[in-house]
Amino acid sequence: MLEHLELENVGPAPEMALDLQRRLNLITGDNGLGKSFLLDVAWWALTRKWPRDLNPRLTSGYPARPTDIARPAKLRFALTTDAGNSRSFESTYSARDQGWTGQPGRPWSPGLVIHAHADGGFSVWDPARNYWKRRGNIDVQDRLPGYVFSPQEVWTGLTAEIEGRATRVCNGLLDDWSSWIRERGDSARRMSEVVGALAVRGEPWEVGPLLRLSVDDAQDIPSIRTDYSGAVPIVHASSAVRRIAGLAYMLVWAWSEHERAAEQLGLRIAGQVVLLFDEIDAHLHPRWQRTIVPAILGVMDRLTDSDASVQLIAATHSPLVLASVEPHFDEERDRLFHLDFRDGRVRLDVMPWAPQGDALNWLVSDFFGLRQARSVEAERAIDAAQAYMRGDTLQCPEDLREPERIHEELQRVLAGHDPFWPRWVVWTEREGGGQ
Repeated sequence: MLEHLELENVGPAPEMALDLQRRLNLITGDNGLGKSFLLDVAWWALTRKWPRDLNPRLTSGYPARPTDIARPAKLRFALTTDAGNSRSFESTYSARDQGWTGQPGRPWSPGLVIHAHADGGFSVWDPARNYWKRRGNIDVQDRLPGYVFSPQEVWTGLTAEIEGRATRVCNGLLDDWSSWIRERGDSARRMSEVVGALAVRGEPWEVGPLLRLSVDDAQDIPSIRTDYSGAVPIVHASSAVRRIAGLAYMLVWAWSEHERAAEQLGLRIAGQVVLLFDEIDAHLHPRWQRTIVPAILGVMDRLTDSDASVQLIAATHSPLVLASVEPHFDEERDRLFHLDFRDGRVRLDVMPWAPQGDALNWLVSDFFGLRQARSVEAERAIDAAQAYMRGDTLQCPEDLREPERIHEELQRVLAGHDPFWPRWVVWTEREGGGQ
């Protein structure tokens, strides 16, 4: 588990520090303030590798660099190892070496680490398959330092160089899921359960038959059934369905392969799982946004038979995601962070947990900063109407300084049931300016 992460002269702020909780950590904030960057640094802290160093086909996960090369840059972190010990680490950027230095050797095992990138790619670090050996006092990294998938490789498979030879280390969703369906074993059952658990209530998925895209293509393609369609090849599903299918596959593949490797090596199954999830709401319809976080936590408990502790660190732009966790949020195990730009610098705050009740209230809270949950034009018209009612016409835009013109604009931009209408109508009737 990641306990603490601290950046100095790295990223969008001169200094930034997070003390994380052991179950759920949500990071909110405007675009460009560093949410994705924090997740990449968290992955590095847990694995000591930058995702793009392991797979140059990624469009994210680049190594961090100092903001000001003339000043020292440091990364500090603390984690709970899979053995239950707390460890701290500090790394300094070396301009000469163009990299991060510090205590040599293999990383402390934080358990299984899965990083879901915003573009649909994934990174996986497995304490059984990626944790290198020690011979005497010498570290011998004779295994892959991690599995890093581009979005396409999640579906078609990952090949890596091992001992100078190109080796297929993952078959990919299409081949693996097809094989699991044919075998009808534990992996097929797990995949079906995870897909079902991640689906929205009232819109259940069911694994369909294997299909082929054409008579000339011999590849079997998994399919899904829903209440409103027959069997649809997974490659023809919507972006949201494919994102959920990719997530389900990576969770099942990572945990199943970890169990298999641990058994072959005579190791203990990981007691911890860390999930890093960038833009957890991406591509998802609001119905899915309000179920995704509880579903992921439930899926991991089911996959690991509740024996492993699961920590989820996720970035989100969605007020529905925040509304969805209100019944589940536990201040003893969960934390909410907010990135903000004020006083000329980016700041990261731990926010006191205060349920807002619904997505609209979250939209107008400090987390999203909207004054109104309406269009820009509707907000402008209501501001003009309110200023006019106060007698402050100078605060109205030049084209909205007459009640008739304000009323016309309100009719254009507001719905007939908008709650502002009664106030405006009562005021205009009282003032003798009924429209």
